[in-house]
Amino acid sequence: MIVDVRIPSPGESISEVELTRWLVSDGDIVEKDQEIAEVESEKATLPIIAPEAGKIALVVSAGMIKVNEVCCRIDTSFAGKSPKPMETANSASQSKVEVVEKPKVTTEGKTDFPTHEDKITDKVKVTPLARELMHEYNMNIDDVLNGLRRITAGDVQMVKDTLNNFVVTSDKRNEAPTLVRSEERIRMSQLRKKVSERLVTAKNTTAMLTTFNEVDMSRVQEIRARYQTDFQQKFGVKLGLMSFFVRAAVEALRLHPMTNSMIDGEDIVTPSYIDMGIAVQTPKGLMVPVLRNAQTMSFAEIEKEILRLATKAREGRITLDELNGGTFTITNGGIFGSMLSTPILNYPQSAILGMHNIVDRPVAVNGKVEIRPIMYVALSYDHRIIDGKDSAAFLMDIKRMIENPEKLLFGGDDPIMKLIGL
Repeated sequence: MIVDVRIPSPGESISEVELTRWLVSDGDIVEKDQEIAEVESEKATLPIIAPEAGKIALVVSAGMIKVNEVCCRIDTSFAGKSPKPMETANSASQSKVEVVEKPKVTTEGKTDFPTHEDKITDKVKVTPLARELMHEYNMNIDDVLNGLRRITAGDVQMVKDTLNNFVVTSDKRNEAPTLVRSEERIRMSQLRKKVSERLVTAKNTTAMLTTFNEVDMSRVQEIRARYQTDFQQKFGVKLGLMSFFVRAAVEALRLHPMTNSMIDGEDIVTPSYIDMGIAVQTPKGLMVPVLRNAQTMSFAEIEKEILRLATKAREGRITLDELNGGTFTITNGGIFGSMLSTPILNYPQSAILGMHNIVDRPVAVNGKVEIRPIMYVALSYDHRIIDGKDSAAFLMDIKRMIENPEKLLFGGDDPIMKLIGL
């Protein structure tokens, strides 16, 4: 029986996607539920799954394709069969490694290395340091080459591309090669095009401003160092920085609900829930998975959900439901070494919190100069509905809750004041 495999729909509003690559070749025997290709839309990357086992026949090549169009067919009569012996033999012959006779070892136990007159060194250049190491390890050039096991197509292509960048204008060895100036042109992916459109929309539509503050990370670092092992043993995930900032942002959003709002036409919409977007850099581009109902989540639940969503995003397996929506976003440029930045709004949201790297800096503490781990934080906001006073107060609340994490247990209030009823 022949089974048609069609392009899946990533969402109701999407009629065309990009088939980025086939994971199998024409004529391969595939198993049921095996991933056979990847398609990318403006919102997410999705796998194509083989509905049945059998021999696959590719109908289309990689590129743009309509949703629900047939991309391949599977002949189920070949289910459970192995590839043809001819194909196996060809594969074996292609992977065959040519073995060169090794140089002889002298009676003193040292390797007799080929000289510059020998054929092998006419093709292989050995640096002085490499030659010293080979002498030290009692190895020769052939040992190194055979240690590679095989030369792959990727290795050949890499060498070819390297050689293409240099054109030798003379047979004289002393003349330097001439560098060839070239450029590469690749088509922008659907996801990156959509991200670009949203960023431009955010810049052109909103009245975006950014305010900054600095946070002393001493207490957070102390808590992580003291309880990391116990936390990891109990919950199976590490206690990271993001859970502190998510919880602090939840409490600050409760105190400043306009920061959790957005403009819809002439209305201001303020949800009662907090869906926290966490920006994640992936090979396909920037994605923002969403923690649903972050206001109800514990530290462990936050860390587990961030790990799950980030892993799926980087593997290209995240779903549209896990990306859609969000009322507020946190982005951490500090993992890339960023000291300070002005994050762009995740439109139509009205605010985004930017974290940065932690650097030991001299600060004044009780009239004395001390070295403390300091992080600069930034809040970009839509000035149409968030005033400067509210944005500054929001960051101040983030600062005092991160510097005094005990306040997270009391809605951002001082625990002693709660205790004595103030």
